[in-house]
Amino acid sequence: MRRPRHPAYGGPVSPDENALPRTEDEWRVRLTPEEFRVLREAGTERPFTGEYVDTKTAGVYHCRACGLELFSSDTKFDSHCGWPSFDDAIPGRVKEIQDHSLGMARTEIRCARCDSHLGHVFHGEGFTPKDTRHCVNSVSIRLEPNPG
Repeated sequence: MRRPRHPAYGGPVSPDENALPRTEDEWRVRLTPEEFRVLREAGTERPFTGEYVDTKTAGVYHCRACGLELFSSDTKFDSHCGWPSFDDAIPGRVKEIQDHSLGMARTEIRCARCDSHLGHVFHGEGFTPKDTRHCVNSVSIRLEPNPG
C-alpha cells in the first residue's frame, strides 16, 4: 500500500511531517526518482519540458522537497530559456553557491531550509529591471495557486 503524499511537497507523509530527512536514503523515500535526481543530485530537467515553464497562474512556488515558500508568481517572467524564471526570490529562502561544474563559473541556487538544488541564478542579462534570472527546474518547485 502506498503512503499518502504530503500536500505541500508531494512526498510521503511521515509521523512528523515537519521533520526533514537526515540521510539521502530518507530523501529517496520522500521524493520520486526524478525529484531526487534534480533536488538531491543537482540534476537538470530537459529544457521546455517542465510543468511550470509557461504557467501564468498567480500564487506562491514552494520547494518540492520541504515545502518552504521560495518565489512569488509576481516575480515570474518569460525568459524563453526553457525553465521557469523569476527575477527575485522571497528574502532568505534561497541560498547561492558557486558552481564550477561543466567547466564554467555559475551560481547554483538551493533551498535555504533543506539544501535542495533548485537551479542557477544569472545576473546582467537585461531581462528585467532587477537584471536577475533565477532559472529553476519545475521539478524543484510546486505552485500553490492563490485562492479564488
